[in-house]
Amino acid sequence: MALTEFDIIRQFFMSESFAADHPHLVKGPGDDAAILSLPDDHDLLVSVDTLNESVHFLPDAEPSLLAARCLAVNVSDLAAMGASPLGFTLALSLPQVSLSWLQAFSEGLAKAALDADCPLIGGDTTRGPLSITIQVHGMVPRGQALLRSGASAGDAVYVTGTLGDAAAALWWMQGDSRFAAQGMSNAEEQYLLDAFYQPASRIAVGKALRGIASAALDLSDGLASDLRHILKASSVSGARIDSGQLPVSELLKQRVSRSDQIELAMGGGDDYELCVCIPPARIREAEATLAALQVPFTRIGQLSNDPEMMVIASDGSTMNLKATGYHHFQSHSS
Repeated sequence: MALTEFDIIRQFFMSESFAADHPHLVKGPGDDAAILSLPDDHDLLVSVDTLNESVHFLPDAEPSLLAARCLAVNVSDLAAMGASPLGFTLALSLPQVSLSWLQAFSEGLAKAALDADCPLIGGDTTRGPLSITIQVHGMVPRGQALLRSGASAGDAVYVTGTLGDAAAALWWMQGDSRFAAQGMSNAEEQYLLDAFYQPASRIAVGKALRGIASAALDLSDGLASDLRHILKASSVSGARIDSGQLPVSELLKQRVSRSDQIELAMGGGDDYELCVCIPPARIREAEATLAALQVPFTRIGQLSNDPEMMVIASDGSTMNLKATGYHHFQSHSS
């Protein structure tokens, strides 16, 4: 007998592994809506993303890793605003019912939810092309959310972690000749898989930078594109990015040309690291805060009154980047 929508929900998404245990969750899945209780002095944050097969992930993606990625990229939005996760909802569109796929996906999702302290609180399933929509809910002390609109010319620009690894992983998975894959070790392959499917959570970073950073966002479409969102929201005209300070991993240095390293770091996308702006007077405090968290935190440039964002080469010249970041509804063919 074929499973119904409600059978799928009960069997795979209301199991003990999804048993919600969160101090602000009054009622989870099972009723028409979940119930969350927030302290009076906090604001609610909500963000939603849809990931479609062949657009955001490969058709043969391993379902447990795919589940981890879907939740991680949404929780990253909360991290960028300094919020603590409360829970998430899941809307899952499936072309067909595969018990093995659902089992692996639900197991990966349950582990990711536990790691992020972000329980599944409701959702829906339907038939259609494979599509995964997750809406995350978080909270932040009233008026303390990190926004894109508070930066000023002169603020330093920092990023967490390394840039370009997720985009390089996609090159590797697709067999792109720009990635030198010969002699890859198991450890290197695992590093790339983790970079693409399980980006590091920066929730602790966002919370620690509340009241210190002037602006912040997560890097989903690439630094070149995403930093421009801060410039526009903050009414700052330009930025100067030092190409020599862009943090790239040892693997990227060994497997990708220097020019492609810069292209991937600036425009590859899918890093889900945080890009934050720090006023000059708070730089020492910000660096000490991130050092205490043992999170790599690299100063890559400065907001400016230049007419646009510029990437500066080692000889002081301005670089002409081919990549400007990922944009939906535009052709990405070469």
